[in-house]
Amino acid sequence: MLQVKSLGIILEKTTLPFENKGVLNPGCIEFKGITHLFYRAINDQDISSIGYCQIIDNQVIKRLKKPIIFPYHDFEKKGVEDPRIVYLDSYFYLLYTAFDGQNALVAYAISKDLKKFTKKGLISPKITYDEAEDIFRNSGVGKKYIFFEKLYKRKKGYDVLLWEKDASLFPRKIKGKFALIHRILPGIQIVYFNKFSDLNYDFWRKYLKNLKDFIIIDPKYPFENRNVGGGCPPIETPYGWLLIYHAVEDTKKGKVYHAGAALLDLNNPQRVLGRLKKPLFSPTAPWEKTGITKNVVFPTGAIIKGENLIIYYGAADTVIGAKLVNLESLIKEIKRK
Repeated sequence: MLQVKSLGIILEKTTLPFENKGVLNPGCIEFKGITHLFYRAINDQDISSIGYCQIIDNQVIKRLKKPIIFPYHDFEKKGVEDPRIVYLDSYFYLLYTAFDGQNALVAYAISKDLKKFTKKGLISPKITYDEAEDIFRNSGVGKKYIFFEKLYKRKKGYDVLLWEKDASLFPRKIKGKFALIHRILPGIQIVYFNKFSDLNYDFWRKYLKNLKDFIIIDPKYPFENRNVGGGCPPIETPYGWLLIYHAVEDTKKGKVYHAGAALLDLNNPQRVLGRLKKPLFSPTAPWEKTGITKNVVFPTGAIIKGENLIIYYGAADTVIGAKLVNLESLIKEIKRK
């Protein structure tokens, strides 16, 4: 059996105004021996910003008292959420969800030093679910894509844009192009592009017409029967890209969020080499089962430490926890048929 060790709660809320309700869903990167954690912080008005701390041996050694990234533009006025970060071509790229109260879209910021970030704006398709219905009808995607299109129109209105969350970059280019993991419900897709300015309306409309060709993972197993979505940025190993993702299970008692894992081909990430048939881990501890949202483990950042992988995740949308698993054992389990 694959052993996943809990390292407990790594970070909790404080009384500071920007994070006095909860901390969750951190992106992380190791640089110069320090784990830099960029986490979603929620205030008592339910507006999110991105906080920052430094960790060594899972002990916080530095924590900023103000958010490092906060809502500024209208398209993010209700929150900047769920950061993922990678280092690529001399820049740190931090992708996050921008929420305006109705639409959830992907935006990004860049930095040279992890101290000062420059926001670069939205990269998501500004295409409504109503328009997407016409595109999906002939795109070859499964019926569940149509289900979520109808669900969001009913919940949010006909003018709601495609909800785009859980996005992250691959930490190196694939065949000379940026590669982006993203999520159009209910699956995980990939998109390739030469430069960020390519990601305009025409690009996305053409992409959506061929969406079936870019799906990496769709819901398949019982623990992911509602949907799957991106988790940690892909991790390069000699065996392939390790993808730690989140999966949502619909149960009689409500939704349960699990962590899943898959292995993707290094040169063609759309080729899935293996995938866990059961969760990597699930909510079991009281602080994973009870909080702002019950029954949630939501992995968003991971680092390799020696022979092990440390996974940072939001628990019950309230605190940040960490798990440790032997990397080689995990990959062997994923590749097991």
